[in-house]
Amino acid sequence: MDTDPKLTRVWEIVEPVALEAGLELVDVEHRREGRGTVLRLLMDKGGGVSLDELARVSRQVSDVLDTHAEAVPGSYTLEVSSPGINRPLTRPAHFPAFVGKRVHVRTRQPIEGRHSFRGILTTVDDRGIVVTGDDAQSHPIAFDAIARAQYQHEFTRGRGDRAHPRRTERRPSRRHGVR
Repeated sequence: MDTDPKLTRVWEIVEPVALEAGLELVDVEHRREGRGTVLRLLMDKGGGVSLDELARVSRQVSDVLDTHAEAVPGSYTLEVSSPGINRPLTRPAHFPAFVGKRVHVRTRQPIEGRHSFRGILTTVDDRGIVVTGDDAQSHPIAFDAIARAQYQHEFTRGRGDRAHPRRTERRPSRRHGVR
């Protein structure tokens, strides 16, 4: 899916460290943020990853990347974290676990006149996926056409919760010093 040679090289360097720690490297991002650049590594494992595990592997990855300075030239901030609730799907092997779940897929080139597909991941095979959109239409998308994809967690409301507060529940505004 991502073909940036720099990110591919970082992946090759970092993945063995993650696997040795019992973690899966989910995604690699390198981008400008604020006044510098950030190299963000997303790692996970079945049942979730702890902060202690992330801290330990962060130190190991930092040491390994220091010996491969050509992989990420210049200065950067290394961030190692979990993928979060809306997990990116970066490899074909990530998709089968999310069949029947809501996803958002962005494509490199327009398919059916659009780049963005939101809906239920209904099918995965060796060539690509099918997303049944909110419009109830099936949209086949080849793996090599995917620019970014992620699972979209659907929150359920607890008893008594409403999606939006009622107008009468809003606090009255204070004007002209009147309480």
